[in-house]
Amino acid sequence: MANSRQGEHGEHGEPGDAQAARALTPLESAIDRVAHRFLAGKPQRGARAVLVEVAVFLLKQAWACVFGALMLVVIVAARLWYPDDAGIARNDAMTIAAVAIQLAMLIFKLESGRELWVIVLFHITGTAMELFKTDVGSWAYAADGVLRIGAVPLFSGFMYASVGSYMVRVYRLHDLRFTRYPPIWATTLVAVAIYVNFFTHHYIFDARWILLATVALLWFRTVMHFRVWRATLRVPLLPIFLGVAIFIWIAENIATLSGAWLYPNQTEGWELVSGQKIVSWLLLMIISVVMVTWVYRPKPPDIEAATEAANATPRT
Repeated sequence: MANSRQGEHGEHGEPGDAQAARALTPLESAIDRVAHRFLAGKPQRGARAVLVEVAVFLLKQAWACVFGALMLVVIVAARLWYPDDAGIARNDAMTIAAVAIQLAMLIFKLESGRELWVIVLFHITGTAMELFKTDVGSWAYAADGVLRIGAVPLFSGFMYASVGSYMVRVYRLHDLRFTRYPPIWATTLVAVAIYVNFFTHHYIFDARWILLATVALLWFRTVMHFRVWRATLRVPLLPIFLGVAIFIWIAENIATLSGAWLYPNQTEGWELVSGQKIVSWLLLMIISVVMVTWVYRPKPPDIEAATEAANATPRT
């Protein structure tokens, strides 16, 4: 999880390191220090240097996904090994496990208090949508258990929270910066429109393709700068959105195969979740991205910020 910025601060990147360290939780800072000592003597060029960067990237992604990964483990384990005649219903057991995971994330300082409210807000917005979607028959959960609101078991909200957790954690771990990020007011309006459309498309025109085009127009010029170890890479943001949405869709297939919930076409036998759900997940992810920007305002790369500050300085 170690951080440094080569392209923008030279070989060692002290300014970026100091700023990234302030963003890490205490546990992450401790891991970061150990990683720095371990990686300090590794090659800076050649194939081995590339392998180091790839390894650090994968480890950071795994660390960012820890909430979602643990939730997926709980869902699969409940399907494979939880007894049908247990005293606690399967859905209730998954809810208890989800609460334990969230508490552990806080106790072991894997999430900061500043980030928690975004995760909770995404949890609430997700649960509200679950209540509506199950009522209109978009998907269904097993009817067992008492830890539920209507037809929605409480563990479902933690699945949305795991997406929010990934977003806030990856922002810190990769010290994300952006070039040409759209105005927050504009992205917030789009996020609100996306959320409303998840409800209204059952009764009036489905605007998802218009909203998808709006997302593309807003973010097509945006470039994300993310720190790995020595390297800071740049990539257009829209392909990142699509990649994360596909990853969530894959996780959804695992969850439905495990029976956590089922779509109408899966009640007679499991089928692959429709590829159109990737669009739904991309749009839902935009809501999470916008919520994260309320906590971590998108910042330009350090060199770009320094240039802007210099240009804004009055000259005598």
